[in-house]
Amino acid sequence: MASLKKQEVIRLSKSSLTHAEKKAVIDVLDREFLGMGAEVQDFEQALSAFFGRPALCVSTGTAALQLAVQASGIGIGDEVLVQSLTYVASFQAISATGARPIACEIDPQTMCLDWRDAEARITPNTKAIMPVHYSGGVGDLNEMYKFAAKYNLTVIEDAAHAFGTEYLGKRVGSFGDIACFSFDGIKNITSGEGGCVVTNDEVILQKIRDARLLGVEKDTERRYAGERSWDFDVTEQGWRYHMSNIMASIGQVQLSRFDSIYKKRRTLAKRYVARLSSCKNIRLLPLDYNSVVPHIFVIEVLTSISREEIREILNEKNIQTGIHYQPNHWLTFYKEHNVNSLPITDQVFKRLITLPLHADLQSKDVDYVCDCLLLVLS
Repeated sequence: MASLKKQEVIRLSKSSLTHAEKKAVIDVLDREFLGMGAEVQDFEQALSAFFGRPALCVSTGTAALQLAVQASGIGIGDEVLVQSLTYVASFQAISATGARPIACEIDPQTMCLDWRDAEARITPNTKAIMPVHYSGGVGDLNEMYKFAAKYNLTVIEDAAHAFGTEYLGKRVGSFGDIACFSFDGIKNITSGEGGCVVTNDEVILQKIRDARLLGVEKDTERRYAGERSWDFDVTEQGWRYHMSNIMASIGQVQLSRFDSIYKKRRTLAKRYVARLSSCKNIRLLPLDYNSVVPHIFVIEVLTSISREEIREILNEKNIQTGIHYQPNHWLTFYKEHNVNSLPITDQVFKRLITLPLHADLQSKDVDYVCDCLLLVLS
């Protein structure tokens, strides 16, 4: 076993930046055009090439989800099926449109939405389903789409964790109804803050182009032509959800570096698997890291030692850990319209711990984390 000498703090997550990102930002500052313009257009074109279909940039991953829900014609009185074990952003994006997020169970193996449980929660008001690609895995996405087709539901994929992941040989986002990605500071690529919506539906694309700029019709097209909108109309609710040139300049560099970023994330995840898979007190998610690009590395602890005690011991060893995520049906704002209990989610959540993972982490850091964790669980 490697030395357990206390190390510098091993961060749970962080941005991975180089001089190139800093130079790109300085170049934008030097041109003194900081809003939405050429850099955003270039980033959208690069993302569209990456996915093989149109991508639109927005200010956050949450904004991407909200605009996708709104552009799908979903609003007051409608319902969207979504797993409870997700960040509150998924729920907020739905409720921001006036629709109701309906909390569903997870498949306890994948931590992704269980469509069988969701089926029991369908009502005449159900208009869409939002599968969350937990940790970068997508579960059985084919079955999800078959289920959605059976009930004529729009599929809005919360792919915040899954940038770069492949499913059956195709990139997530390159197929399906609508996929939404996050470029938050700690995601697989970052633009500081930001996100994008990917779809082939031109009606939805145009609605989002306008809605991200306060509903000002054709404002995107004018900005990309270097013009301003002085004489315009607004026919639907809009938001100030556009991406800035500063954010896009970072995103472009990150996308150009993605080959090395995703390889590093996969290598680190495989190292965790190699070190932890034989421990009977740990269950790992059944993810193939030859196709999945992991955003986080989550373990399920199967021991009488409490999660809080394990996290405290690791913290004393300068190892940061996380919990992804507190179920949304526990939250006051969403309790009234949801079930009081989702037994599988409630039980599994109590056993989840997220270990450090980011592109600047080193294999020796993973070994140190594993050594400390195995010592606790042995």
